[in-house]
Amino acid sequence: MAPQKNMLTFNTTAAKHCNFIMQMDTARSAGFNSVELTSGPVRAYLEAGYSQRELKESLDGLHVQGIGALFDIERTGAQGREMMDQAEKLYELASTVGAKGVQLVTGPLDYRAVVEYRRDGRTSRYSGLLGCTDEEQIAQTAINLQRLAVRAQEAGLIVYVEALSWTPVSTLEQQVRTLDRADRDNLKIVIDYWHCYTSGANPDDLAKIDKRHIYGVHVCDSLPFTGGVPDETALRDVITGCGILDLKAWTQAVKATGYEGWWCSETFCRAQHQNNGYVVAKQLYSQLNALVNG
Repeated sequence: MAPQKNMLTFNTTAAKHCNFIMQMDTARSAGFNSVELTSGPVRAYLEAGYSQRELKESLDGLHVQGIGALFDIERTGAQGREMMDQAEKLYELASTVGAKGVQLVTGPLDYRAVVEYRRDGRTSRYSGLLGCTDEEQIAQTAINLQRLAVRAQEAGLIVYVEALSWTPVSTLEQQVRTLDRADRDNLKIVIDYWHCYTSGANPDDLAKIDKRHIYGVHVCDSLPFTGGVPDETALRDVITGCGILDLKAWTQAVKATGYEGWWCSETFCRAQHQNNGYVVAKQLYSQLNALVNG
């Protein structure tokens, strides 16, 4: 069966404070038949004593596009070995839930490390590739991504990178260079409007991306970003559609590449997280459908 084009996908941020079962119920209630999962609620469900069979039954009828996430993917040495161990566990969990892909995230995850490094030239937090040259950053990230992609291929999985906008490897141009350097067919990126915007991209830049690189799309919004190190907690605290991003323009830019894969709405808005998740999910589904299929 050919994959459905432009599949609208539930992202668990729409029901952030719910457990796994409630998240899946929220997704179905809103009209989604596709989900992007986070590993925490899935593991909590299994650790509570539920079986893999019960887990799969709870996902019946829902396509699992991906599960995340493996963080700080540029780690080396002992930290690199720890990263690969974490990847193995996440790949196993992906296979258990029937996910097609696993999300990989650039580091440092904690944006405060970047703030401190820019201010003081050092930080006591995990610093990743801060202080390395651009070429070193691309080269090391590509080496790790190649290793992760090779192992994922053996497990029958796609791996897709979300480049955090405050990390050394963050721009669309850097992401494409890294993917080209790693040269693995099962290695992709996810397009996140907020990370694109706060790393300096615009819809025209996005429209030039080769569609073969894109695995999924995160539709989201932002408050105004005036420069410096972007603070995700502050800048993403806005209802999707009420920020400054022209969601239609960004969506049309993705479609201009020829991409016809899956789309999901992410929300980091505290007001939405504290609202009725069923209502929020239905609103996001309606908005996403209008943007993608309208």
